[in-house]
Parts: sequence; C-alpha cells; structure tokens
Amino acid sequence: MDIALLSVSMNVYSTKRIAEEAQLSGHYVEQVDHTKCAVLLGEGKPKIFMDGEDITHAFDAIVPRIGTKVSRHGVAIVKQFEMNGIFSTAKAMAIDRARNKVRALQILSRKGLPIPRTLFSIDPGSLDRQLDILGGAPLIIKIQEGTQGMGVILAESIKSAKSILETFYKMNANMLLQEYIAESNGQDIRAIVVGQKVVASMRRSCQVGDFRSNMHRGGSAEAVILTPRQRFLALNATKHLGLGVAGVDMIVSKKGPLLLEVNASPGLQGIETATGVNVAGEIIKFLEKNVRRKGK
Repeated sequence: MDIALLSVSMNVYSTKRIAEEAQLSGHYVEQVDHTKCAVLLGEGKPKIFMDGEDITHAFDAIVPRIGTKVSRHGVAIVKQFEMNGIFSTAKAMAIDRARNKVRALQILSRKGLPIPRTLFSIDPGSLDRQLDILGGAPLIIKIQEGTQGMGVILAESIKSAKSILETFYKMNANMLLQEYIAESNGQDIRAIVVGQKVVASMRRSCQVGDFRSNMHRGGSAEAVILTPRQRFLALNATKHLGLGVAGVDMIVSKKGPLLLEVNASPGLQGIETATGVNVAGEIIKFLEKNVRRKGK
C-alpha cells in the first residue's frame, strides 16, 4: 500500500511514528506537505499537484495530520483526494466539524451526549446577560481556534471575565464560554479511538498553579482504564463527528463524565509514552483493513 502523510514536517513525533509503523508493515509512505499542494478544477475530476507533479492517484490512502493554522486549505486537499476515491483516516467534513469547536459541541449536544454548559455569542453589548445565563464566575473562556491548551483561560471573577471578553471582542476573536467544573480538579481523560475502537486512554493532570491538563502546558499523564460510560461517550462522539481516528477529551463531574472536545489529529507522543500502546501501529492496521475492503 502507498500511503501519503499529509503533514508539513516529518520532524513531528506523531508523523514520524506513523511513518515508522507503515514501513515496518511493508508499506511505502511519503510525507506530502498539503500547504504546497494545489488543486486544478474544471477538467473532469479535480486534480492535485505538488511541485508541478500530478499526485491525484499516486497513493492508496492518506493520513491527514493538519495543523489548525492551515486547516481550511488542508481540508480542501483532503476533500479532493476523497473525490478521487482515495481512502482517508479522517474525512474532510469530519475534520472541519471537529476543528469548529462550536459546531462539534452542537452536534454532540444534539445527539444527547453530555457536555459542560456552553455559551457563545458575538455581541459585546450583552456581556452581563451572557455571564448571568452561564451562572457567573468562575468560568472558562476558550478561543475557538485554540489547541494544546492555548487560548483557554480561567476567569475567576465577573470582573476578570468581562475584561478578558472585552479584549477578545476587540480582537474579533471567536470564543465560547463554559462552566467551570471544579470537581475535575485539573484533570481530564484523553481516549484515542481508531476505527470505532478505544485503543488507548490516559488521565492527564495539570501542573501546580495551572488548571489545564495538556501535556504541552507541563501536565503529567498516566494510563487509565475507562469506565463503560466514558468508553460509550468516546466511541459515540467519534462516530457522530464521522472520524476514523480521534482523540476524545472528557472530564469527571458530579453529573458523570462530560465531553470537552474531539481532536481530528491527536498527538501520539503523550498517549504512547503514558500507556505503552502502539497507537501508530493501530492506525496502520485501520488503513490496511479499510483499503483492503475497497479492493486496493
């Protein structure tokens, strides 16, 4: 099987690990920088070019590892591969859904999956009413385009919340507000789902003085066994967003586990280190199973 890793660099742990496992399984793998790809429209099926070369049918499968800063272009490239019958571990529409935090939460909420109370608005004139609706401080303010814990702020008072929100409104930033779940105690659960199977899960804890448990923010992690309810939420969140591979983040609350977000390109270093699970190998097995089904 010929596999394209849509990534801007091979010097990224997750991309490198997937490439290693693909090669160990006897597959050809190549990094394709999606930011250097162009799409030609108007002559039959759209064609994809990189450095002037037509790569439309050069691969049997693609693994999108697309950063948030180039998400729109990356999604467009994934879509063109799909339109030409190339299998992808993440559909373009599913990546787009997951990257839009509000849209993802709308879908999960509509499907009856539990999430923290969340509010979003673009009206700076209704700040007081927004904060009242959500129940006041403390609360979490999130930039919709944030990742790895960046753009996530704990506002401990109404005064600080208004100051932060007013600043973001002036910057035309897209944001959402969420209730603060104190009982989560600076911890969350990350589950990796591959092909509707939870292959690894870990509990992440924040460092002293922070409330964000992301390992990029200095948090720590340990392997954890999911409860049946947590497993149900992880699998269904992934299914409803339409992803083949996903990282699902949850927190513990008095009401039970709550979904925070679903990541379409989850990092592998933290989860493989904490659990010892070969997640990259599971992704390659998922590709083998699905490309074989298509008769490739």
